Amino acid sequence: MSEQTDNPIRDAIAEAIADNQVILFMKGTPDAPACGFSARTVAALQAVGTPFAAVDILPDPRIRQELSALSSWPTIPQLFVNGGLVGGCDIVCEMYESGELEQALR
Repeated sequence: MSEQTDNPIRDAIAEAIADNQVILFMKGTPDAPACGFSARTVAALQAVGTPFAAVDILPDPRIRQELSALSSWPTIPQLFVNGGLVGGCDIVCEMYESGELEQALR
């Protein structure tokens, strides 16, 4: 599905996005978010009750660099659903408040 490049980090990110219906690239983990934006995004996802995978971008700065290059989205967190970028904290929280997030995650 995803093309292999000579960039193993980008390949791993693309594979994680392809392999998980809902995946959040964030600072920290869902149990211990390392920034308020990640914490708010996790809270919205947990409130909807949809299981999601999470990747902590903090251990390796190359993850953030390659993720942003792949998604063309500069900020963290980044939520992907069915292989497509939904957006960051503000978009996810707005979608949660309007009920769109629950529909998008079905």
